[in-house]
Amino acid sequence: MARIFLPIIILLTLILSGCDNNSTNASQPIVINGKTMGTTYNIKVFPGTLELNKEQLKEQIDDVLIAVNQSMSPWVEGSEINQFNALSEGEFMAISEDFRTVVAESIRLGKSTETLDVTMGPLIDLWGFGPDKRPMKRPSQAQLDDMRARIGVDKLLLSEQGLAKTIDGLEVSFSATAKGFGIDKVAALLEQLGLQNYMVEIGGELRVSGSKPNDKPWIIAIEQPDAPIGQRQVHRELKLRNTGIATSGDYRIFYEMDGETFTHLIDPATGMPVKHELVSVTVLHPSAMTADGLATALTVMGTERAKAYAEQHQLAVYLISKSEQGLVTYASDAFKPYL
Repeated sequence: MARIFLPIIILLTLILSGCDNNSTNASQPIVINGKTMGTTYNIKVFPGTLELNKEQLKEQIDDVLIAVNQSMSPWVEGSEINQFNALSEGEFMAISEDFRTVVAESIRLGKSTETLDVTMGPLIDLWGFGPDKRPMKRPSQAQLDDMRARIGVDKLLLSEQGLAKTIDGLEVSFSATAKGFGIDKVAALLEQLGLQNYMVEIGGELRVSGSKPNDKPWIIAIEQPDAPIGQRQVHRELKLRNTGIATSGDYRIFYEMDGETFTHLIDPATGMPVKHELVSVTVLHPSAMTADGLATALTVMGTERAKAYAEQHQLAVYLISKSEQGLVTYASDAFKPYL
């Protein structure tokens, strides 16, 4: 049976600026909202001189998102991901091009970062951040060692034949990449229709293209990570064009047990919830899917390791860390032009 899906991370909500006028006037956006992947989506398009039917556009967008969900959601009976998760060791399954794209990028990021692992769902469950109840006691080292031996992207085989696993019971979850991929697919649809100025958001992740009227950039705000519970405050505004953006944080989901705090972000190398000062990571990347996966991976790394990785790979990354003096921020060289 497929593992019940729960996102590995909860993305910080990125606050969207701009009006929600539904007019087709060239200076006003067409705004389309809906539900997908267990969350909501919001799309804002400036059509310019193009004549668009809002209802038809929404239908086309929904068709794209339904197809992604049918492929990658463990909540959908018979989905590709559920079919793969039910396979035995060594069986190759033919997969769609969309599924292949997400698997390939998930494997690439997993091997490159060593902190993003799309097979670690059972480990997340063991710590009580999956669909099962939180544990009554901390998992033993023997349990962690056994679990770590049974997960890992190195146990996935991707070839022209399709996808296989090298160990029975291995499962995948695309909670760190599927929403971003859905955004990229919607963006591709909009561009096929000749639309160049748009914003696509699913569950707090975004991709923007072009600009708003009068060549104004899209203004996206990163949330303040230490805002009081129940309140949302802006930490910093970014002026963006033609990029995906994802933010990950470690302060939204946690529990306390035996006087110790356990966060939902788990390092696959140790099997343990992370304990470091990095509380928020924002990544800009042309692909929303890649930005999504990198934001998760860098958050698990911690501040210094994330800095080194960002600079090594010339990534546009913004970090917020805790210190005794308060919050400390860092912008990679590739991110600084956006500040």
